[in-house]
Amino acid sequence: MFLIVAKYLIPKGYRGMAVFPFVIAKYDYDKTNKVFVNHEKIHLRQQLELLVIPFFIWYFLEYLIRLIQYKNGVLAYRNISFEREAYEKETDMNYLKKRSFFQFSHYIKINKY
Repeated sequence: MFLIVAKYLIPKGYRGMAVFPFVIAKYDYDKTNKVFVNHEKIHLRQQLELLVIPFFIWYFLEYLIRLIQYKNGVLAYRNISFEREAYEKETDMNYLKKRSFFQFSHYIKINKY
C-alpha cells in the first residue's frame, strides 16, 4: 500500500479513496489516522478479491441501484456493500487478519443507514 495526500483528486465531501495499490487521502493528518487507513485497506482487499477493474464496475453499478432504491446519494453510497463492510469494520484493527474471502457479500442485503 502506498499512501499519498492529494487534496484535489478527492471529490468534495470525501476524505479519501483506495485505488489499488494506492490510498489517496485529502488531508495530511489522515496519514496517521488508523481508522481511516484501515477503512481504505479493507477496500484494497476487496479490490484484490475482484481483480480491481470488476470491483469498480460492481461499485458503480451497485451505487446506481442504491440511488434508484433510496433516491438519495448519501444513502446510496452508505449502502454499497463494500462501504457497509468497511464502515462496520474500520475500527477493528485486526479485521483483515481474520476476514473471510468475499466477506463483502454478506453486506449486499438491503438496509438503510
